Amino acid sequence: MPSRRAVPAGKLVHAILDNYGTHKHPKVKAWLARHPRWIFHFTPKSGSWLNAVEGFFSKLTRQRIRRGVFRSIVDLQAAINRYLAEHNDHPKPFAWTKPADAILAKLNRLPVPSV
Repeated sequence: MPSRRAVPAGKLVHAILDNYGTHKHPKVKAWLARHPRWIFHFTPKSGSWLNAVEGFFSKLTRQRIRRGVFRSIVDLQAAINRYLAEHNDHPKPFAWTKPADAILAKLNRLPVPSV
């Protein structure tokens, strides 16, 4: 995680988090109250598309990043870009198991995040 100094004063900090119950804990709510520039965005529960995204990043981490040696951010970025290029040479489309109408209907029923 970057240090506080990495984000200029007065700028908002947006954090995207899994929609787990941790953010509802009183200590987390108190921390957020003391740090108003932090804005939490939560992923929807049961988001099948998120499972595909998480799987992709997990595979990227296992196959290219973990146990890698990167002497700079540029080296890390180059490794990630090589992985993306190799992955895109042989793409495999994600197969949805529900029709789009059912997915969109569920999205319309989701409540607006309260935090």
